[in-house]
Amino acid sequence: MQLLQAVLLFLAAGASAVWIGRSRRHYGEADQPALFSAMLGFILAAASGACAAASLIGLDLEEAQQWLERASLLLGLPLIALAALTLARRWTWSRPNWGRVVLGLCVFFELARQLGWSEPYALGLMLTSALLIIYAGALQWPASLPAAAGVVAGMLLLASAPLPAGILMDNPLSELRPLLLAIASPFIAALLGRLPGNAGGDQPAAA
Repeated sequence: MQLLQAVLLFLAAGASAVWIGRSRRHYGEADQPALFSAMLGFILAAASGACAAASLIGLDLEEAQQWLERASLLLGLPLIALAALTLARRWTWSRPNWGRVVLGLCVFFELARQLGWSEPYALGLMLTSALLIIYAGALQWPASLPAAAGVVAGMLLLASAPLPAGILMDNPLSELRPLLLAIASPFIAALLGRLPGNAGGDQPAAA
């Protein structure tokens, strides 16, 4: 079952990265950094799935798998969620600003690790990412397809959220996290491919 989940995550996230890459041609230059960041998030998820599958068939990649899993959850998903937010709101963030976002996510991850807050930080980041994706979809109403895609993807991410060890109960779906992320990936890609970006006219920019 774990091997199947890992393979599905690799295939679904990889296909989503390709879909986003193909969708970039329909957006203007101002939206390219956001779309590239989303594509990077899907690539990290696909790499995590591929590495997990390789580990399960006997290759000694456990350390790389753990690193990629953390990078996917703590860097990739927030980048995808922020890309959805900026495209839905028609904000323009420059490439240097996206670079600062990546640097900031890395710094906060290391700070949380040093302070022993890694698990609450991961939970907070996952919940925030899920809610941003739901919000990005809701902004497209009454267009039903992107709105529904955002809600479904956000709910799947919420269901896969890792609960800190100090909480009395565990997430019963934690063992299915790769599968839930695999199912969420095409919904997120469908949402991103239908967000307006800056093609719809002049909108206020977020520097």
